[in-house]
Amino acid sequence: MAAIKVLFGFHAVGVRIKTDAASVVEVYFDASRRDMRMRQFVARAKEAQVRLIEADGARLSKLCGSAGHQGVVARAHDVQLATSLDDLLDAVEAAGNDHPLILVLDGITDPHNLGACLRVADGAGVQAVIAPKDHAAGINATVAKVASGAAETVPYFMVTNLARTLNELKERQIWVIGTSDDVTNTIYDVDLTGPVALVLGAEGAGIRQLTRKTCDELVSIPMAGAVESLNVSVASAVCLYEARRQRRAKA
Repeated sequence: MAAIKVLFGFHAVGVRIKTDAASVVEVYFDASRRDMRMRQFVARAKEAQVRLIEADGARLSKLCGSAGHQGVVARAHDVQLATSLDDLLDAVEAAGNDHPLILVLDGITDPHNLGACLRVADGAGVQAVIAPKDHAAGINATVAKVASGAAETVPYFMVTNLARTLNELKERQIWVIGTSDDVTNTIYDVDLTGPVALVLGAEGAGIRQLTRKTCDELVSIPMAGAVESLNVSVASAVCLYEARRQRRAKA
């Protein structure tokens, strides 16, 4: 039996109901909210035959450990997206996709940043997000809420040895491109139409030295203003959507 996890917020709970209503054990909602958004949410939950339980704000906060629940908290069975990175990449290859796009996050410990990166990854059609088990945030209720449902759709793999995993990607002919503020070659100067893994680090610190040495190539995001770097989720969006732009132009 899959473990039970807590989801909260309209987006996170709504996406789970839309994609796998049968996995939702129950949804707690603030019945004192009578606005259109809540009425529409409750109607969709009832249509999906999800068990609804009225609860006040205090109980909702206690259930999810946050006051940012928007009046909606769900208990649901955990969804297993893929058993391993190798299995996922084998499945991607078997499906005829020989140009996978992968996001690698090195040292992202803030759950809000991770959630935002997962949301960007989902929008850009990324096959997987990879992070080290150490120096990285795991999936929790806050990540799921910020990800607005993407934590349920994008496989997230935490690996023991990131450098070794990057080398394994390279053995699969996936070009590993790291980001750095101190190189002249930019994300707009490289070909992102082939199988690519984009590696980003935390704002300011960047990717770690061993990770940097393992990359096939390093690129920067050109900055025209006074700030020296972008938040990692914004940087992820810039890089991933440049890859999508190039791929669409080539198709």
